Amino acid sequence: MTLRNVVVAVALLLSLEKANAQSKPASMDKSPMDMAYYPTDYPVLKIQDKTPGPLVARAIYSRPQKNGRKLFGELVEYGKVWRLGANEATEIEFFQDVKIDNKKVKKGRYTMYALVDTDKWTIILNKETDTWGAFRYDSTKDVVRTTVPVEKQSDVTEAFSMEFEKAPKGARLVINWDDVQVKLPITW
Repeated sequence: MTLRNVVVAVALLLSLEKANAQSKPASMDKSPMDMAYYPTDYPVLKIQDKTPGPLVARAIYSRPQKNGRKLFGELVEYGKVWRLGANEATEIEFFQDVKIDNKKVKKGRYTMYALVDTDKWTIILNKETDTWGAFRYDSTKDVVRTTVPVEKQSDVTEAFSMEFEKAPKGARLVINWDDVQVKLPITW
């Protein structure tokens, strides 16, 4: 075997090894992404031709785990802007104009943040989307801020969660983590 053939064979083996290394899937994120719809289960109902009405809202968020940690007041600091979940900042999209705290919110996509406290949270909708965490949060891009009460729960929710529930004249986005629940009223 000539030196040229050895070099070609080694190059071929290295390229095959690199190709195999690139085909491995990324490891599972510790805070997987999830979605909540209103009406609830909208995509499944849509394919079954059973939607109770048009799609109104969708929240996309990552689900951090409690994992024995003290969350509120430590991991999520009181009075500091939080992305409402983990990883990318949580986003909510409205497919029609809605109202939050009697303030009109136009159809579109928004990032959600919160200022948490022991007895209330200020929920913030912001125009800046596709961002990681709250590192570049800019209050001049806020669309609406509203304060909602904290409801203490007897059960602990291990994984941060969001879901919509029907409400008079609209829906509520229900947010649970640890022993805390807050509900964001949305009307239309």
